Amino acid sequence: MRIGMLTGGGDCPGLNPAIRGCVIRSMDFGNECIGFLEGWKGLYEGNTVPMGLKEVDEIVYKGGTIIGTSRFNLAKRDDGIEKIKRNMEKYNVDAIVAMGGEDTLGVAAKIYEQGIKVVGVPKTIDNDLYATDFTFGFDTAVTRNIDACRALMDTGKSHRRIMVLEVMGRHAGWIAAYTFLASGADWCILPEFKNDYDKMYQHLKEVYKRKNYGLVIISEGIDIPEDTSTQVTDEFGHITVTKRGTDEKIAKMIEKNTGIETRSSVMGHMQRGGAPTVFDRILGLRVGVKAAELVNNGDFGKMACLRGNKIEAVELKEAVAKLKTVDKDWFELTKIFFK
Repeated sequence: MRIGMLTGGGDCPGLNPAIRGCVIRSMDFGNECIGFLEGWKGLYEGNTVPMGLKEVDEIVYKGGTIIGTSRFNLAKRDDGIEKIKRNMEKYNVDAIVAMGGEDTLGVAAKIYEQGIKVVGVPKTIDNDLYATDFTFGFDTAVTRNIDACRALMDTGKSHRRIMVLEVMGRHAGWIAAYTFLASGADWCILPEFKNDYDKMYQHLKEVYKRKNYGLVIISEGIDIPEDTSTQVTDEFGHITVTKRGTDEKIAKMIEKNTGIETRSSVMGHMQRGGAPTVFDRILGLRVGVKAAELVNNGDFGKMACLRGNKIEAVELKEAVAKLKTVDKDWFELTKIFFK
């Protein structure tokens, strides 16, 4: 068989290990892989590169994706299905392995219903895909954030300031929650729960009396009181949050209501780049291997996933049925550490 691979949506540490796992496992079955460049756009336009042992031999430690990515929405093209079928025939591709998050796999689920043989690999630093316990990229993103927190604590303590760190997470606050818990920060604001700002201000005043600085972790998608910023959406209809200035607005609110000098920082795309952690490398390899096995077994319309310590397969439609957001139990855990 000939397998076409693509990576869509935001780039993510662990994608290259996943690519490597799929290519090398496919070799065991005598199957060949090629890459479609820049996600669904590459499949739509017919842009390909070879994907053999030479191409993937030394990429397990590399960040990003060697075949590129984009937020190209195939479902918005009237001739989308027709063109990808034509290109699959042109390049003798029998099946597609799509590596991505909610949007990429949502497209995969739709084209599977149109008769395209496709398998999914879950990828998102947000860790918000419903049918898997963890997605590769999440562990690396949080690890990057923890390093930043340590630096902000040092400078905050030196200048007697409260520091605000904005991390990624439009609808799901997993990155913010884990960053808060693992860093020893003083408060976090998640998009899933309404924040008690008056309580936060009072808490930060008490924290400041105790240690002369404070650290607040916020998710980029949180609601901001009286936010009047213009909303811009991407091809999948998601609000673009990069220009909201969430960190600065929250910092100004804290300074105004506490009287304590406050500064803010944004991790942004630094969470996405760089070498993946060991956890994300191994997880990427494992789900890549599983994808190759699903294709070889003709088990299409499914996604490789981590459940417990085992790599299993679930229906694509289940994987994209809803987002996995921070639940009340996790939020209650974070509140224990508001001390």
